[in-house]
Amino acid sequence: MSLNKLKAKITPWLFLSPALTLLTIFLFIPILYLIYLSFTNGNLTSTQWIGINNYRRLIIDSDFAQIIINTIYFSITSIIPSIIIPLLLAVLLNQKIILRSFFRTSYFIPSITSLVAMGLGFRWLFQNNGPVNQLLQQINITPIPWLNSPLWAMPIIILFSTWRQIGFNLVVFLAGLQAIPKSRYEAAELDGADSWAKFLYITIPGLKPTLIFCIITTSIFTFRSFEQIYVMTNGGPANSTNILAYYIYQQAFRQFNFGYAAAATSILLLIAFLLVYIQILITKE
Repeated sequence: MSLNKLKAKITPWLFLSPALTLLTIFLFIPILYLIYLSFTNGNLTSTQWIGINNYRRLIIDSDFAQIIINTIYFSITSIIPSIIIPLLLAVLLNQKIILRSFFRTSYFIPSITSLVAMGLGFRWLFQNNGPVNQLLQQINITPIPWLNSPLWAMPIIILFSTWRQIGFNLVVFLAGLQAIPKSRYEAAELDGADSWAKFLYITIPGLKPTLIFCIITTSIFTFRSFEQIYVMTNGGPANSTNILAYYIYQQAFRQFNFGYAAAATSILLLIAFLLVYIQILITKE
């Protein structure tokens, strides 16, 4: 191999080496240690290799089965409105309307606001004597114990999560809409296409990469949701709002069962990898 060819191969790696070093220290090594820890009974005092016992325990644990059901329910019911609502809002705000900049900013503010602060605000709104129940009393409706009811607690968490995610997806959809050539819409208008036809046959196909990106990122954000559960319900009542990320926290930092928590985290990590892999297959990028 000639010296020039050798330099051509080595030079890119030299430029990448600082980033690769940081990724190795703060990402790859922790992931490998996490996988190792999942095969141990790691706790505060000792670490002993126990093979796949943690994963076997996850399979037979009825609490973990409930956690998975809660996580799937929470994810599906959060992702769908978190995609549809900002998509429709983006189409509307992409038009020339009054106060367009104000509305864009207003929708995006929740995405950059502290989750803890917003969670405390939602908890205040929906507490037993909160403003929502006071409003219900004024219109002669029996107050609802929103966050103390296994039936209503999860919908409130879903409402909060959807509201926070709308702003981020809205900005992404707006960027995607601006990348669609206006000539397509003009040609469709000349052919007599109405607004619904333009949305269905121009906007949606033109936003396909953006849609996939938003679905994948929203799914990942949803699966790792923790702050709103911690602040608003602590996984209750009756374990009805306990999802995978919060369950991992409970096992690791309340029961100090780090090996079992690492096994549950490995499941969450696998889900995230699968979502990214699906995105790569669909977009082929």
